[in-house]
Amino acid sequence: MSSQKLRVNCFTISLDGYGAGVDQALATPLGVHGTDLHGWMLGTRSFRKMLGQEGGSTGVDESFVQRSFENMGAWIMGRNMFGPVRGPWPDDEWKGWWGPNPPYHVPVFVLSHHARAPIEMEGGTTFHFVTGGIGEALKLAREAAQGKDIRVGGGVSTVRQYVEAKLIDELHLAVSPVLLGAGESLFQGLDWRALGYRCVEQVATEKATHVVLKRG
Repeated sequence: MSSQKLRVNCFTISLDGYGAGVDQALATPLGVHGTDLHGWMLGTRSFRKMLGQEGGSTGVDESFVQRSFENMGAWIMGRNMFGPVRGPWPDDEWKGWWGPNPPYHVPVFVLSHHARAPIEMEGGTTFHFVTGGIGEALKLAREAAQGKDIRVGGGVSTVRQYVEAKLIDELHLAVSPVLLGAGESLFQGLDWRALGYRCVEQVATEKATHVVLKRG
């Protein structure tokens, strides 16, 4: 049996269960007040290194960021996580939020209703656009990952689809001590217990409560 896992890591939600705010747009990629969720991560050494900066914290928050990149062979993300463009692609100009060298460095499979040619970026990241749904994306990601784990990056809708299909093996959630009031709910309408998930790890820091859920 393969040890390859389908994982969610560093997925931050508010105290009231939202993983993104309302009105995602170019100026507000995580929705209104959505950036408030990620204070726990922004100061960590790994995150600062991704931005080309030095220094940063080295405690529990940092260890969860480090763990999130271990044994990673491919990513899956929803189209909203890739960018703010909706509907058919007007052109090939938009290539993600992350500049010419995205932080993935492996194949990334983007769920979309609209086909687009793959985009090769610096550092080993290639964005592939998958129009056949979560099953096709997972099949392609498994092949590309060559036995390593696959990380589902988001957004909320994408994570929920894989959870509901009982495909996610492990989720690390960071619960941020903020209230969004509205947005995209991770838990609403899903019976996580009935889907087989249980909490196997929990640790609190000043800026987040980290929980790890596993299925089975």
